[in-house]
Amino acid sequence: MNILTLNCGSSSVKYSLWKTPDYRKILSGIVERIGLEGSFVEHHTTRSPPVRLERPVSDHSEAISLLLELSEVYPAPRKHAIEIDAVAHRIVHGGEKLAHSTIIDEEVKAEISRCIELAPLHNPPNLVGLESAMKLLPQIPHIGVFDTAFFSTVPPHVYTYAIPKEWARSYRVRRFGFHGTSHLYVSRRTAVHLGRPPSEVNMITLHIGNGVSITAVKQGVAYDHSMGFTPLEGAVMGTRCGDIDPAIPLYLMRKLNLQPEEMLDALNRRSGLLGITGRYSDRRDILKGVDSGDEDCKLAFEIECYRLKKYIGAYTAALGEVDAITFTGGAGERSPRYREATCSGLEQLSIRIDRDRNNQALGNIESIISSDASKIKVYAIPTNEERVFVEDAAALLEGRYEPYWKYRYSFEYSLDPLD
Repeated sequence: MNILTLNCGSSSVKYSLWKTPDYRKILSGIVERIGLEGSFVEHHTTRSPPVRLERPVSDHSEAISLLLELSEVYPAPRKHAIEIDAVAHRIVHGGEKLAHSTIIDEEVKAEISRCIELAPLHNPPNLVGLESAMKLLPQIPHIGVFDTAFFSTVPPHVYTYAIPKEWARSYRVRRFGFHGTSHLYVSRRTAVHLGRPPSEVNMITLHIGNGVSITAVKQGVAYDHSMGFTPLEGAVMGTRCGDIDPAIPLYLMRKLNLQPEEMLDALNRRSGLLGITGRYSDRRDILKGVDSGDEDCKLAFEIECYRLKKYIGAYTAALGEVDAITFTGGAGERSPRYREATCSGLEQLSIRIDRDRNNQALGNIESIISSDASKIKVYAIPTNEERVFVEDAAALLEGRYEPYWKYRYSFEYSLDPLD
């Protein structure tokens, strides 16, 4: 089968085409600045050099038409075309009802729409892209893969907030969790490297990109997660504040005469590392600032790594026993300094980093970065969310799909563990 994946943002569409059953990526690309001046597409294939094409793209429908044209992908056999069997869509929020990947119908679309109020920045473009793709490719199945689904196993005493229960029930206020496909993928790959079934493994996975989240995985399934009702809770992020006293926004709204939307914008887009430094959200810029003696950058680096360290400690206590810690995401995969600073001082938990191994792990391969003396193994594993999309789509179409806690994924055991 040939399966197309789509990840639709507010002004972009990321895409890739995979062939099963060997799960080989044939092509990939991104359409950026949709609806804005200077829109363009970058297209990569295994057969030819990368292509960058600048072209006005007014909406997601035009973006998907453009990527289909470049990919020579069609829903039925055609000369010089790749036949496509299904489209797998990344959907950020599935709420309580969409707790596993599913073939999309009108009822599923309605539930995705219901979740817009829970993910107002993400679900609208996800839904627009989904509807555009279904109109352009109506003859084939479309599958929704939900970021929140991996956290459907989190128990009530973990996901419940201490607020009046009538509020929680009436307005669906609870902890959901995000970056689910990333945490799912690296947790399964970590189990491979440990040489054990996921159901026998406890671990802590850290996704450190512009958004940052940490998951406690107990016996192969999500047990706790740093993000909550929205992706704003948890660790310090590129532009998000993470955990703060809930009275602070109310206090500042009164002082600055801000509306709720203005405060949400400030906490989501002008806080985090950007807020601390006043300039940078990219950790590469922050590390350059650290090296040049910039005190704001030093503070941002120390705050972020300290918060990550606290989560590792808390989740170690919550799990009782931890077999592994895995870093993923942009900085998690490629920044030895962030990994070392995060794990420094955790020797009492039997976490010891091997500096040479850590410095060599730069995101291109799956690597063990802990020393041989470390009881808890530490890994840097590049995430592969698209692989999850494709695995789910193929399993659904072939009638062998099982929820995440059934450990169905072929990548659990099909790839060799680290030497």
